[in-house]
Amino acid sequence: MTVKGGDYLAISNAISIKDMTRFEWLQERNKGIGGSDASIILGLNKYKTAFELWLEKTGQVEPSELDNEAIYWGNQMENVVAKEFEKRTEKRVRRRNFMFSHPDYPFIKANLDREVLRESAILECKTASAYLKGEWEGDEIPASYLVQVQHYLGVTGKEKGYIAVLIGGNYFVWKEVERDDELIQMIIKAEVDFWNTHVIGGIPPQLDGSSAAEQYLKEKYSNAEEGKEVVLPSSYKDLLQQYEQIKSDEKLIQTAKKDIENKLKAELKDAEVGIIDTHMVTWKNVVSNRVDTKTLKEKFPHTYKEVIKPSTSRRFSIKELN
Repeated sequence: MTVKGGDYLAISNAISIKDMTRFEWLQERNKGIGGSDASIILGLNKYKTAFELWLEKTGQVEPSELDNEAIYWGNQMENVVAKEFEKRTEKRVRRRNFMFSHPDYPFIKANLDREVLRESAILECKTASAYLKGEWEGDEIPASYLVQVQHYLGVTGKEKGYIAVLIGGNYFVWKEVERDDELIQMIIKAEVDFWNTHVIGGIPPQLDGSSAAEQYLKEKYSNAEEGKEVVLPSSYKDLLQQYEQIKSDEKLIQTAKKDIENKLKAELKDAEVGIIDTHMVTWKNVVSNRVDTKTLKEKFPHTYKEVIKPSTSRRFSIKELN
C-alpha cells in the first residue's frame, strides 16, 4: 500500500541513527531494504547485482559499500551540496538523524539526506565524476538515483524530491523529482517480493556473472561426487551455444584489445607515461617476488616437501561432442 500524496514521516516509524558508527549504521540498514537497494533489486545498478544483495541481506557476507573512497568523499561533501542547494533555490533544509520505515512494510527503510522545510519534499545530495556529466544534462537523472528518490517518497509519503549533485568538483546541478505513484507501487512490489521470497524465504535470486555468485557455487558445491553424471535439460542446448559464441567473440575482443595496447606501447617506447587531453596511459616497471619452485625443489628438496600443500578444486570445462 502506498498513500498517494500523503505525508506520514513520523518518529514512531523511525529509529535514531545520531550516535551510530558507520559500521553500526550499515548493520542496521542491512536488516531491511534501503533506497540504494531499490535500483539493485530492479536490475538498474551497474555496480551490484540482486544476488550479491541477497548474500548480504541473509548474512552470508558482510554488507559492503560499493566504493569506500567515493562513499567517504560523498559523505564529506554532503553538507556542501546541501548548503549550495539552499543558496541556489532559497529553500531551507534540515538533517533528520533517523532511519524511517514504511508504515505498512517495516523492512522497507529510508535514510534521508535532508528534509525540505515548508513543503512536503526531501533532498538527496550526490557527488559524481566529471566523466558522468552527460548523465545529468538537460532533464536527465540516472535511473538508479531516480528510483532511490521514489523509494524515499514511498516510505515517507512526501509529495516530491530534489536531487542536488556536484559533478567533478566544479559543476553543480539540481533537479526536481515529482512523485510517481505508479513507479512507487512497482518499486514497493519488487522490494516486498525480494524480501519475502529471497530473504525470508531463503530462495536465492537468479544466479548471475558476479564473482559473488561464483564464490557461492564454489563453496556450496566444493567437491564433485566421483563418477556422478546428470542429464542437463534440453533448454540448456541454447545456453551452451551462447557460451561457444561468447568464447569466440571474447577471442576477437582480446585480439582487438592487444592490437590497441601494442600500438600504444610502440608510441610510448621507453616512456612511463603518455598523456592526451582525455586519458593517461602508463607502462611502468613492476617488480614482483615469486618463489622459483623448480630451484627450490632441486636445491632444497626436504624444505620443498615441507612447504608444499595439496589443494583440491573443481575445474570447469565445456567441449562439443561429435
